[in-house]
Amino acid sequence: MQISSLKLLNFRNYESLELKFSPKVNLIYGKNGMGKTNIIEAIYMLGLTKTFRSNNDDIVIKKGKNIAKIEGSIKDTILNNYKIIISNAGKRIKIDNNKIARVSDYITKVNIILFNPDDLKMIKDTPSVRRKMLNIELSGINSEYLVLLTNYNKILKQRNAYLKALSKKTNYDASFLNILTEQLVDIGLKIMWIREDFINNINSYISDIYYEITHKGTLKVVYKSEFAGKNKDHILKMFEKNISREIFLGKTIFGIQHDDLEFRIDKEIVKEFSSVGEQKNSIISFKLAEIKNIEDKIHKKPILILDDLFSELDKEKINNIINLIDEDLQTFITTTEINYVDKKLLEKAKIFHVNEGIVEEE
Repeated sequence: MQISSLKLLNFRNYESLELKFSPKVNLIYGKNGMGKTNIIEAIYMLGLTKTFRSNNDDIVIKKGKNIAKIEGSIKDTILNNYKIIISNAGKRIKIDNNKIARVSDYITKVNIILFNPDDLKMIKDTPSVRRKMLNIELSGINSEYLVLLTNYNKILKQRNAYLKALSKKTNYDASFLNILTEQLVDIGLKIMWIREDFINNINSYISDIYYEITHKGTLKVVYKSEFAGKNKDHILKMFEKNISREIFLGKTIFGIQHDDLEFRIDKEIVKEFSSVGEQKNSIISFKLAEIKNIEDKIHKKPILILDDLFSELDKEKINNIINLIDEDLQTFITTTEINYVDKKLLEKAKIFHVNEGIVEEE
């Protein structure tokens, strides 16, 4: 899978921009704040419909404008034209000028793996950040997953609202609550199985990748879920025993909405014991393992984006990471300083210099 061209209109600091990319390595360099990350943000958004830098997608619209457009030619088995139009009223997504009604039908078409410095939040931050990452990655390779997740969240919201209503009553009929609980458990188990399978596949690659980068330590990702190892009857009994507590609290206290991931190196929790460099290597290993997982699951090569790869890592580890990347994998790398980049990488890369919103090929 490769993106051959990109067109931007009123996107971030670009009023108008057209670029053509190499099918292999594309190196984008420039000082901070010049617009290099905006380019990879546009590529990412073209594939997943959302920006990775904010919860509000309309923030990408250039100041003083009402609409932004991202358009790109992407080759899978054939070449297709993808387009996203963003306004304050929302987004329209198109493939070959045909409007796509469901996001789930769009985002599985283009597979993009992104490493960004903010991904360190996957280790440092709360479980909700790790769940969000998990949901984004799985939605990109499994159209059923996004539908399941959407339905689960709808039922969870409905069940919480009903629990709050019951908390204000002295007598109640639990039959409707039981229906909601069973629906929640059925969908939750399906989501848990998909997540569990995904992490198992990641773990089949991640330790070897981490060792190739660092030459020490064994990295593993632990999937933690309240539904793990339990069947439907067991989980329903768990809910039944705690129904009074849930009504008192007015919310659902069990479910996959509490799932979490834990990164461990030699059984030590990375969040608690590791340096920033080790955390970065852990996340990059996770991302490279995802590439293997995508190739196994859907037999395609994704597009890889490495934003600000060279900070916090020494030259040896950077070279080890570059050597792990398949030469047939289209890769985008951003950096502030081209002098730190290995000459062999420079020789095979298409180079773009970004300065105050002006992009020049070198």
